[in-house]
Amino acid sequence: MLSSSTRPRVYLAGPDVFRPDAAQYFAALALACDALGMTAVPPFDGKAAGPDPARRIYEENMKLLRSADGVIANLAPFRGLEPDSGTVFEVGVAIALGLPVAAYGVPSGTYAQRAATAGVVGRDPDGSLRDPEGTLIEDFGLPLNLMLACSVRFSDLATDALRVLAEVLGSAPAQRQ
Repeated sequence: MLSSSTRPRVYLAGPDVFRPDAAQYFAALALACDALGMTAVPPFDGKAAGPDPARRIYEENMKLLRSADGVIANLAPFRGLEPDSGTVFEVGVAIALGLPVAAYGVPSGTYAQRAATAGVVGRDPDGSLRDPEGTLIEDFGLPLNLMLACSVRFSDLATDALRVLAEVLGSAPAQRQ
C-alpha cells in the first residue's frame, strides 16, 4: 500500500485521445482522480513527437504505464465489436506489470450476445457460435474475451472505474487518514 503522502498515479488508457474533445475529457478525468486522492496520467498525445512519431508515442506511453500504480481503461467497442487494440495492449502491459486495472464502457450482455445481435455469427448443430469463416466465437458468458474479463474489474462509467481503483489502491477518501 502506498504511504498517505503519496498519491497513486492512474494511467488513463483508451481511444479517448482520438476524441475531438480529448483535452476536456482528460481534464474531467483528472478532476475525478484528484477528488479520489489520485493523480491522473493521461497518455502521450503525440504532439511534438519528432521524426518518428509512432515510435515516440509508443515509448512515452510505455514510460507512463511503468510509472503508474493502476490503470483505468475505456474498453468500449471501437470501430467494431472489440475494444481499441492499443488499449487492449496497454491493459496487457499493466497486468504483466502487476497493476490493477478497472475498465469501463463495455456494453451490457456477453460478447457472444453482441456478436450474435450484430449478425456476425451462426450456431453449429452442437450450439457452438462461429463467425462467417467458421472460426469459433468464445461463449463463456463474459462481457469480453476471457483474457480481459478475468483480469480487470468492470464498471459502467469512468468515474465508477476510478472509484473501484481508488478502493483497490487505498486512496478512497473514506479510507484516507
